[in-house]
Amino acid sequence: MKIGREIWSWVRSIGIAFVFSLLIGVFVFQPFKVEGHSMDPTLHDRQRMYVSKLSHTLSYLPSYGDIVVIDSRVGRARSVVDDLLDNPLVSLFSGDQGRIFYVKRVIGKPGDLIEIKDGQLYRNGEQLNEPYIKEEMNMTAARGWNVPDGHLFVMGDNRNNSRDSRDIGFVPLDHVLGEKLF
Repeated sequence: MKIGREIWSWVRSIGIAFVFSLLIGVFVFQPFKVEGHSMDPTLHDRQRMYVSKLSHTLSYLPSYGDIVVIDSRVGRARSVVDDLLDNPLVSLFSGDQGRIFYVKRVIGKPGDLIEIKDGQLYRNGEQLNEPYIKEEMNMTAARGWNVPDGHLFVMGDNRNNSRDSRDIGFVPLDHVLGEKLF
């Protein structure tokens, strides 16, 4: 009888710790691992970082230049179920989600006009000073995007080797999972 109570005490404690860890990972902060070289030289392949989930939880806009983690499946709606399934604790049991999370830098917010002219990036007609990029873009053809309401325009720091808003389109705000802490 005493052993049964001891086992139940341990099971209950582990269960409470699991739920608490899950809630923190879904709503407060979460570790992520950078996959690929799209953020070189700022972040490197396999580098670990912690992400504040408060911007996602409280639905506020990240700032220009913030490094964010996004769900690259921009053509589908996200729900709280996605937030739970994307948690590392849950993915231990459900399997790998694949490379659906991208780490990118916020370039444009709703209402901005983003343009590329002669390999240079412009926001609302002003050329951006970007000391963090790896090299000048090879893209010479002029191109422009008007960022719609409720969306962001994101790019990697390694512009010539980055799958970002130029390819996947605008990122809905609910697909921004968090901002880089450290």
